[in-house]
Amino acid sequence: MRVLTRVETALLTQRGHLFPWSPVGLAVGIGCYFSLRFEPGVNLYDGVLAFALLAIVITRWLRVAWAPLAIGLALIAVGFLLAGARAHKVAEPVLQWRYYGPVEGRVVALDRSASDALRVTLDQVRIGDVPADQRPRRIRLSIHGATVNLSPGQRIMTTAHLSPPQGPVEPGGFDFRRHAWFQELGAVGYTRVPVLSVAPPWAGRDGVHITVWRMAISDRVRAILPGEVGGFAAAVTTGDRSGIGQTSLEALRASNLAHLLAISGLHMGLLTGFVFMACRVGLSVIPVLALRLPVRKVAAICALVAATVYLFLSGGNVATERAFVMVCVMFGAVLLDRRAISLRAVALAALIVLVLRPETLLSPGFQMSFAATTALVAAFGGLRGYGPMPGPKWLRPVLALLMSSAIAGVATAPIGAAHFNTMSHYGLLANLVSVPVMGTVVVPAAVVAALLAPFGLEALALQVMGAGLRWILAVARWVSDLDGARGYVVSPADFVLPVLAMSFLWLMLWQGRARWFGVAPAVMAIAMWGPGHRPDVLIAETGGLVGVMTEQGRALSKHKGSGFVASVWLENDGDGADQPKAAQRWPDASGGVQRYLIGGKELVHLTGKRVAQTFEECRPDQIIVASVSLTLNGECSVYDPDTLQKTGSLALSKGRMFTSSEATGRRLWSPHTRQ
Repeated sequence: MRVLTRVETALLTQRGHLFPWSPVGLAVGIGCYFSLRFEPGVNLYDGVLAFALLAIVITRWLRVAWAPLAIGLALIAVGFLLAGARAHKVAEPVLQWRYYGPVEGRVVALDRSASDALRVTLDQVRIGDVPADQRPRRIRLSIHGATVNLSPGQRIMTTAHLSPPQGPVEPGGFDFRRHAWFQELGAVGYTRVPVLSVAPPWAGRDGVHITVWRMAISDRVRAILPGEVGGFAAAVTTGDRSGIGQTSLEALRASNLAHLLAISGLHMGLLTGFVFMACRVGLSVIPVLALRLPVRKVAAICALVAATVYLFLSGGNVATERAFVMVCVMFGAVLLDRRAISLRAVALAALIVLVLRPETLLSPGFQMSFAATTALVAAFGGLRGYGPMPGPKWLRPVLALLMSSAIAGVATAPIGAAHFNTMSHYGLLANLVSVPVMGTVVVPAAVVAALLAPFGLEALALQVMGAGLRWILAVARWVSDLDGARGYVVSPADFVLPVLAMSFLWLMLWQGRARWFGVAPAVMAIAMWGPGHRPDVLIAETGGLVGVMTEQGRALSKHKGSGFVASVWLENDGDGADQPKAAQRWPDASGGVQRYLIGGKELVHLTGKRVAQTFEECRPDQIIVASVSLTLNGECSVYDPDTLQKTGSLALSKGRMFTSSEATGRRLWSPHTRQ
């Protein structure tokens, strides 16, 4: 009883500070849905709904201190239901086989692939003689052949290779098939033949007209600012990244400045902050208006209008929508005479985003954005009671920038390392000399250019904007060329990131000295983030590549081919080598037969169709892998396309074989479930 009394007392001390925990409960429920290895049925949904209703009802009979726990359980159940409802709502046909033939569709998006090829997303798709009820709603093609000038709304046709979205490149890895499901992508592929235009751009009334408008603005920006600077300017104004080359992208990533490309919280905050301050100062210097109007609220309304325009201008992707919601909550608080920046405002924004798009919980963008925002608000809120910063007034903005960059960097570093397996050692330096330029030069110049555009006078402002972006690109290249600019981190175990997140949330949201209990699990999670859990053997889903862990790092069975799979494996290992270097770690091949002894077994990878057809060995101690179908007599373990189609990619660890199909289970986006 004494323990219960202490817990009750602790809960009572949290009254008035529990609302920021609401999105945490919702996120736990969403996470539970996505962690299942089976697709919930109607009975399970009914049971979860009944549990949620029961938890809400019993709050009437619980003591005040215990009622929030029941509400928290109800939020977990609601999060589970929201995720399930969203997964069923976006359900669309998915191509069930590999296809080669005519493809026709309307262009709805343009970007670039990792190989720097132009990539186009099509809707209103026609694929050969595939029936209408089996056609994907959207497909995505990488274009490697000649093409006409593409624009959104244009209807095109070509001959392409298509396949269903592929699963994880290793068991437990990133599931592109699930990502594509929520993007409503039913097939991906490529074409090497010319792309033809069969109908001029026609937007209709389904939102593509906004994309047409965006691309027209992007073309105008690139016409005034040619080259990489123009591509950078188009990316931060309209979200069009098709004009940025891979060299610049790699430099921005290595210097931790790639976040400046994504139209997210930083851009939306700088834009609306500039508009808010400009309107407030402008109205305040006019006595007639300053004495008769609520200047602060009028400025907030102007900032909200600017945010709305920017949302549509940038394409309304998930990151921008998330930033827009946070800005609306902030300026909504100004209109209601509430504190604009608080943990309550951040929690309300997170609730809205999770209700609208539960799947964003799994994205690094959501995690990093709210981690940085929550950490900044909690840190500066805690420092508010200590008065202004020490030192002269001119130095305080510099100190604030240093603190903001350091706090945001610490909060987002584990998330970035877990998702991207890299750490920028000089990222703080690059941000300190780049973010102020973005806020004081690039964003104001972009606003002025938008105001002058109707009069055809935007060129001068865009030149100023281009000068700021040239500086940022120069900083990115300089920092990325420094010795040791980028470090590589092994992928953590699945539990590490959730434990770290809950630990830091406890530290930031719980009131009182008990918050320091969050330190121990955080330290434990970091201590368990290290080598030792990586698989001994990895086998690609196609059978085209095998990777074996050696003392020098992972050895790959091929110098080229399956390049994306190879790069992901090496990144997850925390290995900075490229595929040719990793392939040199494998012993010399003999006639296209790659052999490796591991754990008393001989792993054999057959490269080439002719070699596979003539290979006849099949001993019990052999594991045979090939990218073509095999017919062998014996007791060996064979992994060819027929087998791998059922299992997905494979991992051998400590003598046990794990399959992707086991790791992902039978979900809506799994091919076996759909069949």
